[in-house]
Amino acid sequence: MRLKIIAVGTKMPAWITQGFDEYCRRMPAELPVQLIEIPLAKRGKNPDIARAIASEGKAVMEQIRPADFVVGLEVTGKSLTTEKLANELARWQMQGRDVCLLIGGPDGNAPVCRDRADMTWSLSSLTLPHPLVRVMLAEQLYRAWSINANHPYHRA
Repeated sequence: MRLKIIAVGTKMPAWITQGFDEYCRRMPAELPVQLIEIPLAKRGKNPDIARAIASEGKAVMEQIRPADFVVGLEVTGKSLTTEKLANELARWQMQGRDVCLLIGGPDGNAPVCRDRADMTWSLSSLTLPHPLVRVMLAEQLYRAWSINANHPYHRA
């Protein structure tokens, strides 16, 4: 099983990349995290936002296999405690399917991605900068794994 984070946006600040990479590096070999970056669609002076979102959604969908379990990160998604996330992670591992976690662009996930999601999850009811979501997501996945593995990180 792999955790595939499919995120719209490239060229992240160094501190985002460092934070994200740090938590991914800590994950065990049996639970690797793969980051797939989708370039932002062009948004000029008079942008067609619907077209940009659709373009991003199409590129995201090309990265998802039919057997993958898809989790859309949405502000309106299900709120999970860290312990409940640990339970979800254990369930995902038992299923043995790759899990795709979708981080939309500045306008959110495309409708086609929302429709494909098997689950929606809200990291917070706050509006978060999309780059920061990457770091928070990686940290929470590591924390959930640490709970399941009885690793001291969660209690530190």
